[in-house]
Amino acid sequence: MKLYGFFNSSASYRVRIALNLKGLSAESEGINIRNGLQHSAEYSSINPAGFVPTLEDNGLRLGQSLAIIDYLDRRYPQPQLIPEAAVLRARVLEFSYLIACDLHPLNNLRVLRYLQDESGLDETRKNQWYAHWIADGLGKAEELLRRHDGGEWCFGNAPTLADCCLIPQLANASRMNCDLDAYPLLNAVAAHALKHPAFIQAAPERQSDYVGS
Repeated sequence: MKLYGFFNSSASYRVRIALNLKGLSAESEGINIRNGLQHSAEYSSINPAGFVPTLEDNGLRLGQSLAIIDYLDRRYPQPQLIPEAAVLRARVLEFSYLIACDLHPLNNLRVLRYLQDESGLDETRKNQWYAHWIADGLGKAEELLRRHDGGEWCFGNAPTLADCCLIPQLANASRMNCDLDAYPLLNAVAAHALKHPAFIQAAPERQSDYVGS
């Protein structure tokens, strides 16, 4: 198994957590998205979309972190990260999609670079954009946890896809100096998760391609 990713990519971070939770090892190859290596001819032959991560497993090449984690859950089902029970599954997916589909795309690297390079936003206004959408998205995520009365993890008594999505997003927000004090439930989950070996080992600073924040 091989994972192409970038140490600071939220999507790559999600997959690293999932692999660790399942006790799976994957050879890691860094694709430096800051330098545009995701658009190289070599990587485009691996992932035509030009995104990280990409997982290779038994002849399969698969992009998109949520699709990768779903695949891992089907092929290596223990522990299960996307529950089978209908209501719990729906809650986990609702939360995960909020983070991965609504919040993250608005503040990833290619959007921030477009705002700065093509739309002419200066550093201050770019950071304001980032902070606005972080507050909007995390506020909604906090409310989902409040409504569903979670415990130490986002949902249920074990980590799920929701936790795999939340921790990288909070890490990025912290790195960008966003104020996270308004999200006590999210912060409590993060404090618990970051004591777990699977989350510790998946952290950006522990990756072989780490080059600093």
